[in-house]
Amino acid sequence: MFIKTTLAAAAVLALSACASNMSAPAMAYSQAGLPATVQVPAGHKVAMETVGVGQITYECRTKKDMAGQFEWVFVGPDAKLMGRNGQQVGKYYGPPATWESMDGSKLTATQLAVAPAMAGSIPLQLVKANPAMGMGAMQGVSYIQRVKTQGGVAPAMACDAAKMGSKQIVNYQADYIFWRPV
Repeated sequence: MFIKTTLAAAAVLALSACASNMSAPAMAYSQAGLPATVQVPAGHKVAMETVGVGQITYECRTKKDMAGQFEWVFVGPDAKLMGRNGQQVGKYYGPPATWESMDGSKLTATQLAVAPAMAGSIPLQLVKANPAMGMGAMQGVSYIQRVKTQGGVAPAMACDAAKMGSKQIVNYQADYIFWRPV
């Protein structure tokens, strides 16, 4: 009987611990591991964390002011913004680069800084948000960070006169962290 009572008490304690952990607030997003150039200034708090999953389109074009030379040029992104719970909360597309919530609010932004990411991935980025259009989740957002990037760099294949005007689509993923003033 003592063993059954002890096991039952242990089970109750374990379930209580799990329940208290579920109600504990989530840890705040930390910028500690990011380069200073892409950190959001003090006086802001995280408003929303998303994961962008999608594609980036590049086009083979003549290099600016370099006749006879070609390069893959960024055309624009097309991604779903997923919440930490796995549900779609918005989309990211362009040009111009636009973040749009499922509630219809959206905003564009101006790039402030980039920093290198792991090899084969687009850079980390910090942008300053322009005033949001529409009421909703994007209202009051001041900065957006692009972090934890995977993929998305220009195609490795040659871009030459024969490929001029052709487009290539590459997959990418990145976390987009939305910030508001405190």
